Amino acid sequence: MIVNVLRFSFKPEVPDEERAEVLAAMRRTASTEPVAFATVGQDLGDPAEGFTHAYLVGIPDLDALERYMHDPVHLAGDEYILGRLATLSAVRLSDDLAPDLGQKVYAMHNRKVEMYPQWGDEVANLFGTPS
Repeated sequence: MIVNVLRFSFKPEVPDEERAEVLAAMRRTASTEPVAFATVGQDLGDPAEGFTHAYLVGIPDLDALERYMHDPVHLAGDEYILGRLATLSAVRLSDDLAPDLGQKVYAMHNRKVEMYPQWGDEVANLFGTPS
């Protein structure tokens, strides 16, 4: 199982209606076929860290992760979601102890960045890293 946890906050100017739609878009993404389990809601961590919400998905394996990353619902959700976020942090973990799993996941991410450069730029900006 590959688990992806995203902690995030909204830009201050994003109205409550749009925040609700972002959470709804995340729930739609989390309901796609490749996802084994998911939750979307408030972040219960230290408020000083600046995160207000969290998104978690469990993906069974690399094949499912590939389908998840390119699912049309996921792609459409990202188009709506990313521009409304102020901060984003990710934790990825797995019960699969294959030593090259992280490299394979990272390679999948890089292929997606190559396919969707604007998406890659938006994600990199939220994480504060170059794309």
